[in-house]
Amino acid sequence: MSSVDEEAPLLTSTAEVAHEAVYRRFTTSQKRTISALVSCSALIPLFAGGSFIPSVPEIARDLNSTPKVISLAVSISIFSSAFGSMVFATYSSFYGRRLMYLYGLPLLCIGSLGVGTATHIPELLFWRFVQAFGSSGGMSVGGGVIADIYKLTERGTAMGIFFAAALLGNALAPIVGGWVSHYASWRYLQLGLFACGGILWLAMLLHLPETSHPGTTGLEKLFNAGPKSRDVESEQHPDPEASLATERHPFHWVWLNPFACLWFLRSPNVVLMSLASTAVLVTEYGLQVPMAYTIGVRYGITNEALIGACFIPLGLGNILGAPLGGWVSDRIVIRGRTKRGGVWVPEDRLHGAQIGAALLVPLSILASGLATTFVPGRLGLALNLICFFVNGLGVDTVLGPTAAYCVDILHSRSAEVMAAGAGLRSVLMAAAVAGILPSIERNGVLVTDVLAAGIAWLSFLTIWLVIRYGDHMRAWIDVGYSTQENN
Repeated sequence: MSSVDEEAPLLTSTAEVAHEAVYRRFTTSQKRTISALVSCSALIPLFAGGSFIPSVPEIARDLNSTPKVISLAVSISIFSSAFGSMVFATYSSFYGRRLMYLYGLPLLCIGSLGVGTATHIPELLFWRFVQAFGSSGGMSVGGGVIADIYKLTERGTAMGIFFAAALLGNALAPIVGGWVSHYASWRYLQLGLFACGGILWLAMLLHLPETSHPGTTGLEKLFNAGPKSRDVESEQHPDPEASLATERHPFHWVWLNPFACLWFLRSPNVVLMSLASTAVLVTEYGLQVPMAYTIGVRYGITNEALIGACFIPLGLGNILGAPLGGWVSDRIVIRGRTKRGGVWVPEDRLHGAQIGAALLVPLSILASGLATTFVPGRLGLALNLICFFVNGLGVDTVLGPTAAYCVDILHSRSAEVMAAGAGLRSVLMAAAVAGILPSIERNGVLVTDVLAAGIAWLSFLTIWLVIRYGDHMRAWIDVGYSTQENN
């Protein structure tokens, strides 16, 4: 994007009115319903993953394996989610958002049923792949839906609320997973996911409209008769609101390359934001994945339900941090535009992520490692729980603004850019998660947490680089960045 484009004044023309009309297609209550549905869909993969972790010891005993082998299912599900998010995001840009939910959720149900009935490790890993694939569209397509219905100055808050609702899974899953594993069986939990997926599919079928902006899906463009028909349509519908009616087209299957969205990783801005979010998530997984073998062993907690309860502060931090980070980033965007006389600079939003990346995230995991190593008894456990809360809070004050920033700069391809970032992040996270338990066994909790804190500080560095040089980076390679005129 050139500097001329970045400093162009806000439009006050009919074109701007027409663009604003796109965000008035749905009433406030409809937007809330849509947000609730897509948030529930984003909650399920986090719930499935979060409830699986406290069950690892029982699954290992049940399948005559070791926790290290069972933890591979976590890495496999991360990889599957990355691939699935790219598939669903790519096809959502062609066929629309709604169909992705209607086809993805049945795969979640089938995968959950398979996991719940697995009797061998390969079988368990395969069905975890299917389960994660089916639920993977929740985040990428859900982020696209939020971008479809909320305008720029509302998007950070809406994205934060979306993340907060989705991350209820992080708060609820360990408690439910630990309780069910201890008092019943981990298999019942998978059957519960099967039922929840079916109920959500029915709700999507009945209450989720198509949110893609009219005329923007690949299917609509495929059946578009050409420029002449568009001119005729504009004459028939001079009112911007009237032109939003979307014509139904017959279904036409087209093979698409799900890896095409990785083209957006040519953008240094998108890559750096993906690295920033990966770096902070490493700390959260570094606390979550080995909890039964760190907090559990150090403080003598053997009850899976109690280990699951230790996840509560982390989940609460997520729930509070996501909307807080989004709201702060929106305020910064509004203040920056006002200060510049209406000129929008996308990097303004990232100022809201700096405190979390520089202080809350790295210091919390560092303090947790110190407390676990040197502070015994209830005091040590209490200090760890405080660290978990601060970490959850900090992680989501980074995730919300960085995700909203990527959507801001590539608004017309919002689902795909989120999937591209998630793809890179998930590959890196799969490798990181696979190395957490071996690192703790070899180096100890403190050294592992120090390494995670160092990685988290890299998140702050990448965010600072984009704030400082983001406009120049966007000028290096144009991947179709948004401007004030079309965002």
